Amino acid sequence: MKILPTRAASVSRQGLCTALLVASLTAAVGVSPAHNTADSDDPAKDPKNPQGLPHGNPNLTLPDLRPKGPGGLPGARGDGKNDAKDATTGIPATALDAYRKAAQRAAADLPGCHMPWELIAGIGNVETHHGTYQGTRMTSDGTTDKPILGPQLNGNGFALIKDTDGGALDGDTAYDKAVGPTQFLPSTWALYGADGNGDGKKDPNNIYDAALGTAKYLCAGGKDMNSAADLDRAILSYNPSREYVNAVTSWMRAYKEGNVPSLPDPAGKPSGNTPGGSGTPAVPSGPSAPPASGASPKPPKQTPPSKQTPPSNGGKPGKPGGGNKPGGDTNKPGDGGTHKPGGGGTDKPGGGDNKPVPPAPASRLERIGDDRAWETYAGEAFKERARVLVKDKSGKPVADARVRFEAGGGTGAAFADGSASITITTAKDGTATAPSVVAGPRSGDVTLTATVVGRDIPAVKFAGTVKVRAAKQIDVVGKPELKAAPNGAFADRIQIKVLGEGGKDVIGADVTVSVTKPDGKTVPDGGPYFKGKGTDAKPVRILKAGTTDKDGVLTLPELLTDDKSGAYALRLETADGAVLIVQLTVTALGASTPPATPTPPAPAK
Repeated sequence: MKILPTRAASVSRQGLCTALLVASLTAAVGVSPAHNTADSDDPAKDPKNPQGLPHGNPNLTLPDLRPKGPGGLPGARGDGKNDAKDATTGIPATALDAYRKAAQRAAADLPGCHMPWELIAGIGNVETHHGTYQGTRMTSDGTTDKPILGPQLNGNGFALIKDTDGGALDGDTAYDKAVGPTQFLPSTWALYGADGNGDGKKDPNNIYDAALGTAKYLCAGGKDMNSAADLDRAILSYNPSREYVNAVTSWMRAYKEGNVPSLPDPAGKPSGNTPGGSGTPAVPSGPSAPPASGASPKPPKQTPPSKQTPPSNGGKPGKPGGGNKPGGDTNKPGDGGTHKPGGGGTDKPGGGDNKPVPPAPASRLERIGDDRAWETYAGEAFKERARVLVKDKSGKPVADARVRFEAGGGTGAAFADGSASITITTAKDGTATAPSVVAGPRSGDVTLTATVVGRDIPAVKFAGTVKVRAAKQIDVVGKPELKAAPNGAFADRIQIKVLGEGGKDVIGADVTVSVTKPDGKTVPDGGPYFKGKGTDAKPVRILKAGTTDKDGVLTLPELLTDDKSGAYALRLETADGAVLIVQLTVTALGASTPPATPTPPAPAK
């Protein structure tokens, strides 16, 4: 992986800044001297993972951390009194919305990953300046007006990756190229592509789809972004360069500091009628192509800070490579140095993931929708989803507040991934929507509580009731052996399946089993029995066998025999009256007895 020439001028100061920032963010992500490809201290590159091979030349410039002069331009002279909002960390509105929504989807689908939107944004910035590389624009649905393509991966300066998609995504039938705002290889997109905007398509040229695909890829393998080791491993799997890790984590840290203006999308943004992927493709030397020897990459044409992000290398617009001088910088991130964004104040970044995130300015939490109780059947999802609105003191919605939803009530209810708690970040309109809640295998009441993390605000509660479907039929699963010898046991444990209206599985059905005479009613003095509980373990012939599982199936306890031979039966009955009689035979080995068959189920009461 070649490093941009502009990086050399500022690597000393920014390398130190990166080390401090990354240490404060993860407390464990190692920072090594700048180098081009994965060193011995990096995870070994997986030959089966082409995305982890050198496939481009990303922008490794770090965020400028010095106090800004008039107009907020990084590196400008001034006392900081007239600082404007830091446009260097601004993100075009469409890209910012895509990153946040991708993180919300990841929180719902992959909650154990703890994916921050700031990490996805760091990838998007380093790869293609949030999908604006070389003046690329987006349609209203987030699709770039022309494909952003990396260099041809023909082994000349980059990995050798022969075509895997017939040119469908990258237009190259000989070799692959990285594609889209987050630079996916076609083979990687085939595995991790996603539909982030709900249009039924998975398009790597759409920033909503690309952002969600990035989240899925980084989380793959059960990685947790709260773990410094997993975070490091995830970013290296995207690009095998320690410089790349440093750049991404530095931008992520800058975004986590909270100064992230939502910038207007580039001027001249199409109306949305432009078909996705139309226009002339970017040249093969796109965002990842190495610049000419000794030359600095020319950034897109810049506009004032309120309109467009200034060059991320700290130079003045139109003059890449300038503005960053090693040393002489009095701002020391991570050690409490003075940082005056927006006109003053002391910014003390650092503390890592263990440091509490400053709470959002939230003062009220409101339920969206009526307050009626939800209802569903055991094992099934509630149709309703919990939605809340976070407001500040003035009644305005609060974006980026963290809302924790917790399921309880003792019925085993949980979110679809099995977790009982999940945290969702509010959208621009201040709303947060929890994933669907799936009822457990037991009937009873369910509660879902919403709270704002870090704020002492009254919680919002949702209530639900879980019922068990009415049982209509009981069947024996398979063909168990229903004959046994005296003083022994039946070879097979009998399984039953309970069905309801329309043949639906009945989850959570209570079943009572009785050993009877062949009539299915009279309990004998001897014969087959279940072992009782306790030290005596006396024979039991009437037993509450338990409840059916998520498939409507219940496995009965082992059925034993005493010294008596003869014909017997098992009477199986649900709480709402469905009955099945199963005939049993106890006979000496070798004795000839006609095979017993289950008695047809009695009609439900």
